[in-house]
Parts: sequence; C-alpha cells; structure tokens
Amino acid sequence: MDSEVEDQISVREESFVCGGVETQVVKCGPWSNLFDEQGISKPKLLIFIIPGNPGFSPFYVPFIKALYSRMDSRFPIWAISHAGFYMSPKDKKTLTAPDDSSAQEIEDIYGLNGQIEHKIAFLRAHVPKDIKLILIGHSIGSYIALHIMKRAPELPIIHSFLLFPTIERMSESPRGRIATPLLCWFRYMLYATSYLLFKPCPEIIRSFLTQKALERVRFKGDIPLKNLFQPFCIANAVYLGSQEMVQVVKRDDEIIKEHLPKLTFYYGKTDG
Repeated sequence: MDSEVEDQISVREESFVCGGVETQVVKCGPWSNLFDEQGISKPKLLIFIIPGNPGFSPFYVPFIKALYSRMDSRFPIWAISHAGFYMSPKDKKTLTAPDDSSAQEIEDIYGLNGQIEHKIAFLRAHVPKDIKLILIGHSIGSYIALHIMKRAPELPIIHSFLLFPTIERMSESPRGRIATPLLCWFRYMLYATSYLLFKPCPEIIRSFLTQKALERVRFKGDIPLKNLFQPFCIANAVYLGSQEMVQVVKRDDEIIKEHLPKLTFYYGKTDG
C-alpha cells in the first residue's frame, strides 16, 4: 500500500544559480517559491536534504517520496545537488532566487569549504526566516550540515538528522585507505581519463552507460540522472573527495556539544 501511495507522489526538478554556478534542486510538495506562499497555505517547516558524494539530488527521490508519504504530505522536502554536479540542458530555464546575493561567486565552490558556503547561500536566499528547517545530511552531507549550524546560527534549524555520517577520520576507514591514494595522488590522472573516455562520447552512449549503472544498483527515479558520466561532474566529485580525505580528520566535538539536543546520528555497517 505504501509503495502505491509513493508512486503517486510527484517530484520536480528546478535549477538555480547559486554561488555563481548552476544548481539542481529536487522538490516534493505543492510549494515552490516559499516567499510567495501566504496564510494557511504557507508551510511552517522545510526538510532540506544534503547529499553525500557523488552529490546528485535525484538519487534521493525514493527516500524523499517515502518520507513525504509518512509525514502525511504536510511539509515540503527539498534535496540540493552539490555545486559542480549539474549541467542544465540548453533548453532548460534557470530560475532566479528571491535574494540575488545567492548569485555571488563563492571561492573554491567545488571544494569542501565552498560546498558548505554554497548550501548556506541557497538557504539564505530561498527560505524565509519564519520557516523552520530540518536538515538531513547523508555521508559527507552530515559534515556539511554540522558546519552550516556552526557558520549560520541565524538559520532557524530545529534539528539535523545525520545519516551514515562521515565526520571524522575518513582516510582511516577501510574504503578511505583505498580512496585516499586514488583521489589525492592520482587525481589529475582520473581527470584526464574521464575527459578522454566520456567527452567524445555521444549523448546516447552516455545515457546508455548511465542506465546500466543505475540498473546495477537497482535505482529507479522519476528524474533522469543525465550528469553521471559528464567529465565536468566527475572531476568535481573527485576533487571534493580528495578534500574530504584530507580535511575530515578530527571530529569537531565543539559543534556537536553546542548543538547536541538538535542532533540525531544514524550509523550502520553498510550504506547502500
């Protein structure tokens, strides 16, 4: 029964300029521009999902629909792609934010620090101050969520749920020991390989490869994931990953202690 209800829930994608780059946002619920909503139709709460790496918001559509259904469709749920993980089609309209400051460029926006500032800029521009926020961070998105709470205390965040949080000693984890040399020492080789392999590929070939990759992980989404094999997006995923391994070392206990009543951590042996 739940799956039938979730199949009927619609989601949509929108693209904005945020921090000087195109940004993809997946939205669930009848609310689009929260500044336009008035009276009884205006939601009191927004659930905001920050992805892991690779940071493609369409990956989270099944989770968004399940969550929206279980919350009786009461609140909007948005998921944002990381900066540099989206290239909009030429015929797609890029929307403007109510606050033009979100279009201002952010230094090193594709790096870890820039990704944090990117999310803060989006929330400041697109969410009215009287709407409460619940953050859901997945993997490195948990690290970003914690630092949003630290850097932007004016945002009305009432809780953050951190799913499979990567907030410490990433390079020491079993996968980190493999990923660190690849991402840090051979990063430019990975850049070159992705451009040589995928840049000359016709769009139909990239779409076929994307379809096969998603079938392999049994992913079914309502929004096409067209940028999975874009060299530009692959390079940014590698760059972000290299910074994660170097910068996410010691757990920031000060942030956790300060915001502990607002934090829930979900850990697991495997993260599918």
